[in-house]
Amino acid sequence: MSQPPVGPDRRSTTETPRWVKVFGIIAIVLILLLVILQLTGIGGDHGPGQHTVPGGSILLPSVAHADVQQS
Repeated sequence: MSQPPVGPDRRSTTETPRWVKVFGIIAIVLILLLVILQLTGIGGDHGPGQHTVPGGSILLPSVAHADVQQS
């Protein structure tokens, strides 16, 4: 009725599947790449400030397009 001893050569039956590890590594690499691009400025000027005019108001494409049609 006693269980056999577990030796050091026996693996756990709840090991993480290989595909989970691969996707985790890919996700970490992509996040690190985005952080590096953001910190170095290589990625360009992206963000909320890209869609504003110098006065600080937001430029909406639908409003700008409506002004062109009325002219």
